[in-house]
Amino acid sequence: MSNSFSKKLTLSVSPLALLIASGAPEISFAQSVNSIDEIVVTARKKDESLQDVPVAVSALGEEALDQLGVDTFEDYLTQLPSVTAGGSGPGQNTIYIRGLASTTPNLTTSGVAGLAPNVSFYLDEQPLAQPGRNLDVYAADIERIEVLSGPQGTLFGSSSQAGVVRMITNKPDLDGYSAEITLQGSMMSEGDPSTKIEGMVNVPLSDKTAIRVVGYYDKKGGYIDNVAGTRSTEQSARFRPVGTVRNNGVPVSAGRAGFQSTADLSNVNFTVADNNSLVEDNFNEASYAGIRGTIKHLINDDWSALLSVTNQTIETDGVFYADPELGELQIQRFNNDNSEDEFTNLSLTLEGRLGNLEVIYAGAYTDREAEQIIDYTDYLFVGQYLPYYICDGSVSYPAAGALPAGNCYTPSMFVDSRTEMTVETHELRFNTMSDGSLSATFGGFMSELELKEFNDFVYPGHTSVVDGFPPNYPLTNTAVTGLVGNAAPGYFSDPGPFPAGTVFRNDILRTDEQIGLFGEINYELVPNSLELTLGARYYDIEVDMEGSANSSFFNLGAASDAQRAGTNISAIYGPNRPAGNPDKAASDGTIYKATAKFTPDEDKMYYFTYSEGFRAGLLNRPGGASGPNGFTVPFAVDTDEVKNYEFGWKTLLQDGSLRLNGSMFFVEVDGLQTTIFDTSIVNLFFSDNAANAEIKGLEADFIYITDIDGLSLAGAASFLDTEITEKITPTNDVVVGDELAFAPGYQGNLRVRYEWTMSNGYIGHVMPQVTISDKSYSDIIQINRDEIDSWMSFDIRLGVTSEEWSSELFIENVTDERAEISRDFVYDTNRVTYMRPMTIGLKVNRKF
Repeated sequence: MSNSFSKKLTLSVSPLALLIASGAPEISFAQSVNSIDEIVVTARKKDESLQDVPVAVSALGEEALDQLGVDTFEDYLTQLPSVTAGGSGPGQNTIYIRGLASTTPNLTTSGVAGLAPNVSFYLDEQPLAQPGRNLDVYAADIERIEVLSGPQGTLFGSSSQAGVVRMITNKPDLDGYSAEITLQGSMMSEGDPSTKIEGMVNVPLSDKTAIRVVGYYDKKGGYIDNVAGTRSTEQSARFRPVGTVRNNGVPVSAGRAGFQSTADLSNVNFTVADNNSLVEDNFNEASYAGIRGTIKHLINDDWSALLSVTNQTIETDGVFYADPELGELQIQRFNNDNSEDEFTNLSLTLEGRLGNLEVIYAGAYTDREAEQIIDYTDYLFVGQYLPYYICDGSVSYPAAGALPAGNCYTPSMFVDSRTEMTVETHELRFNTMSDGSLSATFGGFMSELELKEFNDFVYPGHTSVVDGFPPNYPLTNTAVTGLVGNAAPGYFSDPGPFPAGTVFRNDILRTDEQIGLFGEINYELVPNSLELTLGARYYDIEVDMEGSANSSFFNLGAASDAQRAGTNISAIYGPNRPAGNPDKAASDGTIYKATAKFTPDEDKMYYFTYSEGFRAGLLNRPGGASGPNGFTVPFAVDTDEVKNYEFGWKTLLQDGSLRLNGSMFFVEVDGLQTTIFDTSIVNLFFSDNAANAEIKGLEADFIYITDIDGLSLAGAASFLDTEITEKITPTNDVVVGDELAFAPGYQGNLRVRYEWTMSNGYIGHVMPQVTISDKSYSDIIQINRDEIDSWMSFDIRLGVTSEEWSSELFIENVTDERAEISRDFVYDTNRVTYMRPMTIGLKVNRKF
């Protein structure tokens, strides 16, 4: 340990040490209650005890969230076995449950071209999942986080085919004023310090109205170093010979050999790009800033209204992954990566009674805007056509009989990305309130999502090419170019011309519209012993795209924009589309659920469930392209169907001191959606229902309050066996027998908490925790597939609490493990997202 870090450690520990010392001379054990607190969840869209719900639910309550230090997506991810994520930093992650995953989200396949998520994320009553990546909502003033594993489509609809993650906020309290503030500071073994402030105030305005406001700012220090490096167009996939072994062990096939891999390049001058001006230690800073205000009003004895407004901004610099081929926690970036991701959410919930029916209306509107600069230089390693845009034409396409000659200019490239999303949701549901043997939940749902994506792919070397390129315009702006090439009228948000150096532009509008009718009936066949649940949901989803994905290909040396390349999406799927082309990716149907619940006594419950799940399809940008063996890239990708067979148990043992819950499951996946880049089919990313798969698994969790006063244990584990059973798309990149992506064979955590009472009345505590994960893979597509290493990490927390104050010292990742949370090999380069280095910090909380 370095001297500087030792000094930081001493300064962090000192305040806590003084506080503990004030009560240390005489220690007695805290009085413990030898039973486990009941947790109320809403897994079936009504309040029920966790132990009474025949659904696999993992729940972290407010106390557990505080004890575990959960604030952000990456925090609660490691606490929930069977939950994994693919992505690359704050606001850029996709959740997976029970190993139902196929691919790594990235710039090219997120947003409008992204697969709909198969895990739905809810903030209170509103679904917030969107194509490509989920909202990263900061866990401030949260009542609980629920994870519902397995298909939940009958009640939660599209994108809940693998499960649901629900973040339930604390609501205004009419009983009295309360407030609290939390301050936190921390240091890493390698990286910059982090600071956090979070505050909450709850104020009753009358005996029927209360307001609750929470605000937070969390600045997280960086730990990835941008180190010096160079790039040259000579490294392009265009010049890479067959048989070259990539870093993931997959050799370059004959079909992917560089177009000029055997060419004599001795007459080509390659300009070298360097990043010396961008070299910086700990360059990946992030900050979360937000506020949420909620007002609750009791309209009368039967009805209440809850109005909530949330605004959050995430700002990041740098990237949150490293290149393992370089030094530890190092990367080479050639442009200034940064992002700003802001969302505003407005929600209204009305609850009341109509006779014997409980009525709930939940409506919400979310507006999300993200601006991002992404270094795109890595595309060099897979871009066969890249030299055309940054090399003289005599290099990429020399005259017959001539050797390539001329200049290739800097391959430093970046993407200027802007995304705007709005989503409006409405749900009206009813719960019967009868005490009889029959109960039901039923209702209707609708949502409208609009996603605008505007990406400029900027190649600065493009402007130096001899003969040059004319100004480029959207394929849909025929007022400038006329009906030439692929040009046809349609959607665009910017008329052009494109800025200098912009080689490609995606200017696309995607809309997703969904309606659903759902219901579940619960019938007690034997009172208090045997219950049958039957559920169904009718869904109708339409996904539409318009706009264009422009390219300046064929424009070298031309007098004007030829509009011969790129994809005119409005022309392919618009009103004047070719015969046989769909106008939308439309899916409709009915899914079902059946559960038998057996309760032999009040402390034991067993259930068997059959459930189905679905998610929206999408339209393909290269739809209709012809491949080998008569294969045609589909215009529309269908929903992938999921069937789940599950046996579960929930038990309270040893007079209520041991809670042991678990489930075993078998899942059939038909037509698994994934994203493919196979140049033998088409030289563009496309999506398809590529394979069928099976998943077998077991998951369990426990809490044990021991006979030793103040000592408790808690843990959870999951085991997965996933396999591709059939290949549907005719590509060698999908292999029967391979595991699915982000599906570790096992995951688990174990924590021990010990509390004692000090002489001054304070409660002391210590809580060590260990978390483990088996290896997994980043993709089911062979050329993008890389192994994510297994890992083990340790955390420990030590603190004291009084009625008003609490103070806690924590050390996360005690052994400074380089735990691999995610990997990406999409651009033939290793990109690994690691757990943060060893972090030591102090958190102080004051309640008022």
